[in-house]
Amino acid sequence: MRFQIQTDSDIPASRQLLDQIRFAIASRQYPPGHRLPSTRQLAMITGLHRNTISKIYQQLEEDGLVESYAGSGIYVKAQGHESKNSFNSPLLSQYPELGKLICQNLDELLGHELTLSQIRELLLAEIDWRLRCSAKVLITIPHTDLGAGELMLKELEQSLNIPVELVPLEDLSAVLAQTKSATVVTSRYFINVAEAIATPFSIRVIPIDIYDYSQELALVKQLPTDSHLGIVSVSPGIIKVAEVLIHSLRGEDILVMSAHIQDTEKMRILVRTSQTIISDRSSHNIVKRLIHESQGDLIRLPQIICSPSYIGDKSIQLLRRELGLGNKNLASE
Repeated sequence: MRFQIQTDSDIPASRQLLDQIRFAIASRQYPPGHRLPSTRQLAMITGLHRNTISKIYQQLEEDGLVESYAGSGIYVKAQGHESKNSFNSPLLSQYPELGKLICQNLDELLGHELTLSQIRELLLAEIDWRLRCSAKVLITIPHTDLGAGELMLKELEQSLNIPVELVPLEDLSAVLAQTKSATVVTSRYFINVAEAIATPFSIRVIPIDIYDYSQELALVKQLPTDSHLGIVSVSPGIIKVAEVLIHSLRGEDILVMSAHIQDTEKMRILVRTSQTIISDRSSHNIVKRLIHESQGDLIRLPQIICSPSYIGDKSIQLLRRELGLGNKNLASE
């Protein structure tokens, strides 16, 4: 709907706009649940003062055509059969756009000649399946790199707030044989192997993307030639990937030393010789403790860079959605 105001008309500009909005609602150009333009937007379009537009919206609300939600906006109000059943839900009152989404999906399913009873059966089956899958979440990583699995375990437990179990990839088949339902999570490095194991048990596998380390790699690019860089992690796999990426960026321009946190002697050498140290969160406190213990041997304290996470944010949100946990904002309400 394009609103136009004739300034030289005998009809007041406010009445022109009011009637145009009413027509847009009556003709379903603005269907129930549609969010009306803000007063600022309409002021820019029509040239009317925002106070005038606010009065028009107030009149539309008094007429029962629209309803306002604090912090969200003005929405076309559902009428008659449109306002029955779930539209009276407090959750939909808080998130009015969800009502429109539900109706659109329901109408689409009805368009496939399904009955409401059949749609209800399908939806309940899907919801029940997701609830059962979310009851048990298994992280699987090869036994040789359980350190990466430990990072994933800590981050998922914190992000999902549900029980999460770490299972070596070599033991996954035996564990799934004793499991009625679950969701298996793994890195994309191992997705094909995990799916081959889980498919016979009708268990779904969700791959997660790891953090891109863009900030850390940008720092590596800026290091002066002949800098001494230390890499510390609980995961041998992360260390190997980091060494390859850093070498591809700088070649022999900088000296790189890496250490697993369980290799105490190598860790002490790394702390004494590195000017910059990049670590994961699980290694950060150990690096700080070793630096404190070695202060007497250090000419200058190394700069410590702690990677904020191992799993990418988008993967966390995808996993929450697939497990039926919603997004963080909605789940925390």
